[in-house]
Amino acid sequence: MTHIRKEFQYGDHKVVLETGEIARQADGAIMIDMAGTVVQCTVVGAKPIEGRDFFPMTVDYQEKTYAAGK
Repeated sequence: MTHIRKEFQYGDHKVVLETGEIARQADGAIMIDMAGTVVQCTVVGAKPIEGRDFFPMTVDYQEKTYAAGK
């Protein structure tokens, strides 16, 4: 996968978007950096199961106390 990095100005802050470097096993991943705060978003999907009439969705949120400055 090719490493892609884009930067732009949002008000007084520089925003950096990066993909292709981390979480290579995920179907999609992006790392967003704005003023020293970094967020990583990943997406993993599977082929639909025949006969299932709903989409099971899971959100896994983890906050590390050292990352929040607590």
